[in-house]
Formats: sequence, C-alpha cells, structure tokens
Amino acid sequence: MSDRLKLPPEHDFGFYQRRKHDAWRAVDAPTLEAPVADSHAHVHMLPDPAWELARCAANGVDFVCEICDPSEDGSRPFDSLDAWLRHASDMLASEGKDPQPPTVRIAAGVHPHNAKLYSAKIERMLLDQLQDPRVVALGEIGLDYHYDLSPRDVQRDVFRRQIRIAKEAGLPLALHLRGGQDNDVDNAHREAFEILQEEDALGPGTLLHCCSLPPDELAPWVQADCYIAYGGALTFKNADAAREGAKTVPENRLMTETDAPYMTPEPMRGAACTPAHVVFTAAVLADVRGIVPDEDRCGFLGQVHANALAFYRVGI
Repeated sequence: MSDRLKLPPEHDFGFYQRRKHDAWRAVDAPTLEAPVADSHAHVHMLPDPAWELARCAANGVDFVCEICDPSEDGSRPFDSLDAWLRHASDMLASEGKDPQPPTVRIAAGVHPHNAKLYSAKIERMLLDQLQDPRVVALGEIGLDYHYDLSPRDVQRDVFRRQIRIAKEAGLPLALHLRGGQDNDVDNAHREAFEILQEEDALGPGTLLHCCSLPPDELAPWVQADCYIAYGGALTFKNADAAREGAKTVPENRLMTETDAPYMTPEPMRGAACTPAHVVFTAAVLADVRGIVPDEDRCGFLGQVHANALAFYRVGI
C-alpha cells in the first residue's frame, strides 16, 4: 500500500507510518507462514495495552512476554493484565475476528538502570512477584555501562543477587547487557559472562535480549548454548554486524522480540514500537539467514516460535 491518510484509522489492526505534514501511510505487514512470538515487550508502557494485544492477535502474534521491574513498575502489569486480555478479546470479537488474544506471561526483575534502587523492600516485592504463576523468567537483569544510571559496582552486586534468586526459584534469566562508551566497548558482556560462569548460571537457561553482537563477540554465548533474541535493531541499515551474528546462532536458540515501545523495526521507524511489529523482525531474520517465503520459512519460523515457548516453559 502507499495511500496517504491525514490520520490513521482509529483502532485499525493495520500498520501506519507517519510521513511529512502529519500524513500517514499504510504499510503492508509481511505475510508469514507461522505464528510469531514477542519474547520481550514492555506492554504496560504503551498508551493502550489492550488494543496492542488485540492487534497482535490480528497479525499472527500469539505469545508476548511482558517485562516488569518492581522498582519502577510496581505491580501494575500484574494487576492490569487480566483486564487487558478481556478488553482485547472484546475488541477482536467486535471486528469479527477470532476473540482469542495472545498468551501473555511475565518476566520480573530489576533492570541495571535501577540497580541503585534495589533494597530489602524491593527484593521482597520481587520475591512475591516470582510466586505468581504467570511469571516465567527473572529479567530483565544485567549490566548497562552505556548510560551508567547506576554505579557499576552496584549493578554487578544486584545482578549477582538476582541470578541467585532465579536459581533458587528455578527460573531462567532474561539479560540486558550494553557496553560502555569507553574504549572497552564489550566490558558489560565480558563481565556478565564471567559472573554467570562464577554463579554456574550460564547455558540454556539464559537469554541474551536485544542482541546486536558481531559473530566473534557472540561466539562465547553461542558456545555456552544460550538463547539469543533479535529485535527491531536487526532491521536497521547500520546493523550489518548484528545480521552477521544472527547467521551464526543455531536455529533452536533463536528468538524474536520487540522491546516495545523501543527499537521500532523498519519500515516503521518513527513510530512507537508495539508487540505486533515483531512480524517485521521475524521476516528480516528469515531473510538474513537466506530463507525465502515457502515451506522452509514456515519450518524456520515455527522453530523460532517454539524456542520462545520452550525457554519460557509455556504451552499454547
């Protein structure tokens, strides 16, 4: 499509890109042969979470992992999720579509940005949240040396503490790792890898979220049998290194995600990212690996979808 609209239709399940002079252009989503999973999204940060979950269902996204940071989000995702899903079902039915919204599960953990807020009170809240049957992972946790919003020694301590909590709870880990702006750009990944080794927590219970590593830096994580998730950054014009890295990940360790409302994929750059946008990333991931739209791509997308459900131990 290339029709330009003054405003996008209200509550339309399609995709619209903002153009010049406040005009909007309808964008065709890729037609995929299998369902897609968004393994990492901050649904509660979107203006209308229920609507976005309905749009997921209308576009073949049948699983979403919602991320909750108790130090920042409190209990809102837990308190609101059932209502979002009921409202999403009503919206789908009103449009004559299958009223089944996506399955949504929750990962809870204190982000490295907020490590300085970690306290006995926050830990008690986190431990309570981990008892909720909808929780399937501890995350996103890790090290962020790019923004350094919490002191690095505090980030390391809180990361190590939450790894131990995850092991006690029997939950996998969803990692946020971002290197610093100094010369040693891979310090966060290197230090996190070492901490995970020391804590005996490195392996198939570890997910590297929002990966953009080149092949050589990604290799230790692949060799350790970790899961690797790719989001909208994989579609960016300057992401050649990430695309080369994505070619090296075993098919049974790949995942798709959005990190909504961040990291909007092409061709939707300029708009807030939503979980439904994961279909664009899934299509690019298949293309990067040389898989064309046919039965082979159906099998590939089916495997990537199954990986997310297996990692989070979810049955749909």
